[in-house]
Amino acid sequence: MQDERRLAVLRAIVEDYVSTQEPVGSKTLVERHGLGVSPATVRNDMAALEEEGLITQPHTSAGRIPTDKGYRLFVDRLTTIKPMTPAERRAIATILDGALDLDDVVQRSVRLLAQLTHQVAIVQYPTLSRSTVRHVELVSLTPTRLMVILILSSGRVEQRLVELDGPLSDADVADLRGRLAIAVSGRIIADAATSLSALDAPPGDVDGIQSRVVDALVEAMSDHRASERVAVGGAANLARFGDSFEVSVRPLLEALEEHVVLLKLLGEAQTGGTVTVRIGHEGPYQEFSSTSVVSTGYGPGDEAVGNLGVVGPTRMDYPGTMAAVRAVARYVSRILDEA
Repeated sequence: MQDERRLAVLRAIVEDYVSTQEPVGSKTLVERHGLGVSPATVRNDMAALEEEGLITQPHTSAGRIPTDKGYRLFVDRLTTIKPMTPAERRAIATILDGALDLDDVVQRSVRLLAQLTHQVAIVQYPTLSRSTVRHVELVSLTPTRLMVILILSSGRVEQRLVELDGPLSDADVADLRGRLAIAVSGRIIADAATSLSALDAPPGDVDGIQSRVVDALVEAMSDHRASERVAVGGAANLARFGDSFEVSVRPLLEALEEHVVLLKLLGEAQTGGTVTVRIGHEGPYQEFSSTSVVSTGYGPGDEAVGNLGVVGPTRMDYPGTMAAVRAVARYVSRILDEA
């Protein structure tokens, strides 16, 4: 019973500190949260929590604030991620359903996350190396010009023009399309490229048409193997860090220019709706020890092709932020699944 009450006191301290940005005292807790005990009992509980390293007193005669350890216990004891309100779900659907292509999806998602959480939002572009080939299409623009279209599970669409030495009949185009589909459909990028390179030329292909189309497809696949990009939104929300500019804001502002750093902050993409919360010193960089990162993976079905999340002060609305990150990831995954 005592442990449950102390957990309730910790939860109240976290909620009040996140809301007011001011250290929290025992009298305030009793008045605001109806804990059913006296201020003296709450003070004893706060002393025990401080001894366990869950809260701390920033200066003499002040109330208490949560430590990283306190935030971690608070997050770990969340039984469920609170659902988004109907209005929030409608707003997410309205903004994301209007996206025109993958770039638009990413840009809309990062703006939406920043607006919902009031933090710095980061959305990783789909990692093409983990994508699979959904469809290959050949379109005859003229008798001697083909449009080669590559559609990936990540939603990425690549197009290449192939010039031919002589005319190609519709039957030949259909036959080539079928051969390519058998070689690459459902394969991850690396395996698809290998399969294409091993594809035997059909009898009578004296002009090397298949070879030219294969070269175009392999180029389309390899263009994005190494590069990993992120989109960032809500940098103005860093103003919420207040007077801790040198310690908290400056390192983050510098990191916003380094995509490799941001990708490491997000961590590995998680599947199955798992939301990862890294608080303060739990992160990979010491200079970001006053920040927290909430992230999750997104992608069609059970396949995580990228990561998205937010970076903000440890004084964060964790339940609301976790809900927003999960909801946006689910909508982006649904869009990619339907693409």
